[in-house]
Parts: sequence; C-alpha cells; structure tokens
Amino acid sequence: MITKATVKYIQSLQHKKVRDENNMFIAEGPKVVRELLDTAVFECEQIYCTETWLEGLDTNLANRYAERINVIKDFELEKISALKVSNNVLAIFHKKTALDPINISKTITLVLDDVQDPGNLGTIIRIADWFAIPTILCSRATADCYNPKVVQSTMASLGRVNIVYADIFEKLQKNSNIKKYAAVLGGKDINGVGKIKEGFIILGNESKGISKEIVAMADEKISIKRLGNAESLNVAVAAGIILYAVS
Repeated sequence: MITKATVKYIQSLQHKKVRDENNMFIAEGPKVVRELLDTAVFECEQIYCTETWLEGLDTNLANRYAERINVIKDFELEKISALKVSNNVLAIFHKKTALDPINISKTITLVLDDVQDPGNLGTIIRIADWFAIPTILCSRATADCYNPKVVQSTMASLGRVNIVYADIFEKLQKNSNIKKYAAVLGGKDINGVGKIKEGFIILGNESKGISKEIVAMADEKISIKRLGNAESLNVAVAAGIILYAVS
C-alpha cells in the first residue's frame, strides 16, 4: 500500500514551488516514462506502476530500476495522478541543471517572452528538438518546463534541449553581436529571410505578443505570410513554421 505521506508528497509536486524546493518533477504515462528511463538524462527517484505496466517493461529497464519500482493498485495510482484518467505509471525524477552561460555561437537560439501555456511550451520544446535547436531561453514568467503538462507533451525532448530561465532583456543586451529576429505581425515574410546559421528567434506571449522593449532590440522583424482571415497563429505552430523556413 502507498502511504498517505507519499500520496501527499507526490500530489504536492504538481506545484512549482514544491518542485523547485525538492528539485524533482513527475512524469506520467507509459510512453513518456519509458523514454525518460531509457535515455537516463534525468535520474529516476521512484516509479509507481500497475502490474500490467511492469509486465510490458523491457527486461533491461526493469532490472536497472528494480529497486525503485513500486507496484500499486489502480485506485492508488488514481490518488497520485494529475490526469483525468490515470495511465498505468507515474515516476518521480530529479531535475537537471540547465547549462548557463548558453552556447549561442553558430546556432539558432529560441527566446520565449512570457509564453505561459504549458501545452505550448511542451510543443515548442519538441519542435526545438526536431530542428536540433540546442537551447531555449525563457523569460522568468514563461511556463515551468517541469510542469506535468509540459513534461507530458515533450516526451524525452525535455532532456535533449537546454532550457534556461533568465532576464531575457539582459541576456539579449549582453549578446548584441548576435542577430535578433522578432516574430511579429507585419514583419518581413519569413520566406524571404533565408537560412539562419546563427541568431536569436524571439517568440512572444500568446495574447500580448513580444514586449515592446524586446521588440525594440530586434535587428529584424519577421512574419508568417497570412493567406486567410485568422487573427493570429498559435505560438507553437508559429515556432514550427519559422524554424522550418530558416533551418
């Protein structure tokens, strides 16, 4: 039986403050947990799973994490799950230390100015991984990359992309020699920008866009050509289109 104290602790990891204090985060679901275990980028603290999940786990992984696996009943998993329908396994991992100062030489760096939706952040991390973007520089008001919803949507990409939270105005100011591209409405058509080998690509808040002080720092304002009547594009969709155009 899983103890009440353990249930309370796991539930508390839904909150950023507790994740930061303990330097831990949770991942749920067979695919994301298996990928995180397989890549071993994050140290696994404990695994709580059903017998069914354990029976389907690769023998090597089962042996490697045997001492950390706790087989529990479905109703116990429901108590600790953040999902509407619990999904066979929940694991607790140690967060990794972000690399800062970041490597900006001869590469594209994504900059997120207060992107607050966890789903959008998770998708952007996977997109960055797809296009081999090594670092995402996030404002401090950007969603927490260890939010359960972010972890759920990033899969193992969370371990392959360096995600740094900082004062982005200060970071951009210190790297004045690196070209900055701000994604805004009414900018230069992204198809005319050409390939970018080095630079910051800045994406803004879902409703407010990029702050005026950050836009003012941009060397070039870029846009995705609009053919229809939609007011705007989802920020994660925009990230994918822009990276495809300039990579």
